[in-house]
Amino acid sequence: MIQIYNEDCLKAMKEMEDNSFDLAICDPPYGIHEKLKTTEKKRNGNAFAVEYMKKQWDKSRPSKEYFDQLRRVSKNQVIWGGNYFADLLPPSRGWICWDKVLDNFTSVNHELAWTSFDKALKMFRRDHGKNHGFMLRRPEDQKIHPTQKPIALYNWILSNYAKKGWKILDTHLGSGSIAIACHNMNFDLTAFEIDEEYYQAALNRLQNHQRQLKLF
Repeated sequence: MIQIYNEDCLKAMKEMEDNSFDLAICDPPYGIHEKLKTTEKKRNGNAFAVEYMKKQWDKSRPSKEYFDQLRRVSKNQVIWGGNYFADLLPPSRGWICWDKVLDNFTSVNHELAWTSFDKALKMFRRDHGKNHGFMLRRPEDQKIHPTQKPIALYNWILSNYAKKGWKILDTHLGSGSIAIACHNMNFDLTAFEIDEEYYQAALNRLQNHQRQLKLF
């Protein structure tokens, strides 16, 4: 079951019991002051991607209280941008490095995620010769969020860090890529997105994906 809420994740977590989730996979704001602008691309006269909405959601990073609550309500965590939160998280050797060189997502070649797992660092690098569920030519996979991550990345995280039957939490849903990955891999997901426009865009993206699957 995929449950998505247009709510403040911190407020919601305060009402949760300890260890409510087996794994939290989150991509919170890094606080690096990205400035975003709205552009809408059209193909055949139909809008198919809102790439960047003009917002200031990245003007500050989450508080220590957020990370304390996240680690209280989830047994394990994967937190993107962990290098920006090193002073708020305990030491870990289980980092993830996403090699973006072949992805052409941003000018940044690599991105790091902190994890609570006692594992050696793992590298994710997409094999573009295989279909991992994130094909840019598909309308529902066009970028709708400036820090959007590929569905293939979440497929890989779930395959390497989650076990069958685990309950997943995402506090900052963004584009909804994790929702599609959880739907495809039969994981229960509870996700929060405080921005109403991003929440609706992610929900639409998931619903479009689900409808397409029913056609085949």
